Amino acid sequence: MAFGPASRLGVSRFDETAPVEWVPGLSATELDTIIQAVYRQVLGNAYVMESERLATPESQFKQGDLSVREFVRRVGKSDLYRSRFFEGCPRYRYTELNFRHFLGRAPSGYGEMKQHSDILDSEGFEADIDSYVDSDEYQNNFGEDLVPYIRGYKSEAAPTMVGFTHTFELVRGASSSSLKGSVTGNKPRLNSYVINAVPTPVVPPSGASSGWSFQEPARDARVRQGYGATANGKVYRIEVTGYRAKTVRTTSKFRRSNQVFLVPYDRLSQEYQRIHKQGGVIASITPVS
Repeated sequence: MAFGPASRLGVSRFDETAPVEWVPGLSATELDTIIQAVYRQVLGNAYVMESERLATPESQFKQGDLSVREFVRRVGKSDLYRSRFFEGCPRYRYTELNFRHFLGRAPSGYGEMKQHSDILDSEGFEADIDSYVDSDEYQNNFGEDLVPYIRGYKSEAAPTMVGFTHTFELVRGASSSSLKGSVTGNKPRLNSYVINAVPTPVVPPSGASSGWSFQEPARDARVRQGYGATANGKVYRIEVTGYRAKTVRTTSKFRRSNQVFLVPYDRLSQEYQRIHKQGGVIASITPVS
């Protein structure tokens, strides 16, 4: 299930573009399309100049000496990737981008971030790249022949509410990239929210559906006191379109839509699962202010 109207949330390109796959007998033009797709995904939609392209790995891929997965690994270990995303970014920004680039989702929690930090400390940059490309998750979703793609905005690819909402902090709009598209620059988008397992508001990119840039919304939510208050005391507004409870019989052929739920923080995951099971499409999750 996709998260709300794709065009409204700036993920329509990912929602409407089929995965790119290598199959035997491709033409030179088709092989070059796969190469471009790998650069676009692994380098976070950043522009690659002709002089920056990896001539030797490209040639090996075209000759059949490298699979798509091995070509992805070469791009990830390249000086181009290292200079843009490892040396040019704070550690946690680098790590959250690796999840976007190689697994197509946001990190699911602090444990995943720490695991990769430990690999960096003990084994170094190249071993950390290998840990994504050699993971069971990579193999199960992309195998040897599929170019990795953004999938974390779909609920089946992000089993937790936290990881689900965090994907929208990393991916906004067809024109945005891992190097551009947010006024916060190269600062980590998720650092404290991953560590504290806090879901973030999901709002459309500013300006238009193409969403070339966005301003992160304020994180503070209204504190609820008295009856129904939770330990965190935060309340979130969930806007749902196309929602109809399966248990309700109706003679109308149209689905009910545009319902709003005010949900305490500690019930977000439960409510998310309920809406998902009943066929709802979540349009936004924002703190009540």
